[in-house]
Amino acid sequence: MSAGWKNNGQQLVYTVLNPLIQLMVRTGVTPNMITFLGLLINVAASAMFIYGAERSVRDDHSTVAIGGVIILLAGLMDMVDGRLARVGHMESKYGALFDSVLDRYSEMVMFLGICYYLVENQYFLSSLFAFIAMIGSIMVSYVRSRAEGLGLKMADVGLMQRPERIILIGSSAIACGLFSVFVGGDFKITVPGMEFPLFETITIFTFPLFILAILANITAWNRLKKAEEMLMQEEFAK
Repeated sequence: MSAGWKNNGQQLVYTVLNPLIQLMVRTGVTPNMITFLGLLINVAASAMFIYGAERSVRDDHSTVAIGGVIILLAGLMDMVDGRLARVGHMESKYGALFDSVLDRYSEMVMFLGICYYLVENQYFLSSLFAFIAMIGSIMVSYVRSRAEGLGLKMADVGLMQRPERIILIGSSAIACGLFSVFVGGDFKITVPGMEFPLFETITIFTFPLFILAILANITAWNRLKKAEEMLMQEEFAK
């Protein structure tokens, strides 16, 4: 996602959200409240995946779609808290720390539900990639945090930053649920001699997790290499 498209998209969302933001400012809602609400919504998303694993049949992906909607809603809270802090002049160092810590909790809780769903439905390889995607997602944020603690700017380095990760996971979950309803939850494309189907309905959700597992870890590594280059430049400049 290019910086131009990303900025334009953010501005469009902020234009829609501004009346709500102004109402929050007037009623005394704080950014930390919204951040905590985002965590609770992610807990609800995780609970939906776990419920789907325990209560629904393997070819019923309705709970996957509902989980995707909840994930996108939680991601919206991540935009609201930052905007509220700026518009309401409530930015603080502790607020930034609180937001960062709860974002990590939110992401890990979300992946917990996804991994549980995949393991319970015996999508073991996909659950492994989901776990690797979680590792990459956390490391993308961690490398940025540590680098910025050293005075380095990492925000624009690499793909699969938090908004992109949330959109990819949420939208693919919704697409999987819709495909299940209109085409079939048991739809499969098989190749003779292959142990696993080449494609099945859940692939619409799990293949993006595979892509995320690769790109998030590449982004974390690229940020680490970029930080190394910037620190070396600082050393040479002394």
